[in-house]
Amino acid sequence: EFLYVDDLAEAVIFCLRNWDPSSSKAPKDNKGDPLYFLNVGTGLEISIKDLAHKISKKIGFKGEVLWDISKPDGTPRKLLNINKISELGWKPKYDLDKGLEKTLNNLKNKMIF
Repeated sequence: EFLYVDDLAEAVIFCLRNWDPSSSKAPKDNKGDPLYFLNVGTGLEISIKDLAHKISKKIGFKGEVLWDISKPDGTPRKLLNINKISELGWKPKYDLDKGLEKTLNNLKNKMIF
C-alpha cells in the first residue's frame, strides 16, 4: 500500500482538527476502549512487481526489471485497515497513478532523471 505524501500531511492535520480520543464519539477498539492511534492509508494494495511495471511504463523505461530471487520476498501483504479514520470523514485525495504522476513530475522538475 502506498500513500502520497500530501495525503499523509492532510490526514495528520485532519486528525488534529477532528479527532479527540477522549470524546465519546471517538473511534474505539474491539473492547470499547478509546483508540490512541489511527491507520492512515488508501485501503488499496499493489504488489512491488506491479508497481515496478507501472513506474517503468510511466517513465518510458524500455529495459527489463530484474528480480534477485535468491533474497527473501519480504512481507507478502501490507494492507492497512483504514475504517476508523474513514469513519471520521477522512479519505485520500490522490490515487496511486495520480500520486506517481505528481512525484515523477516533481523529480523531473528537479532534474533528478
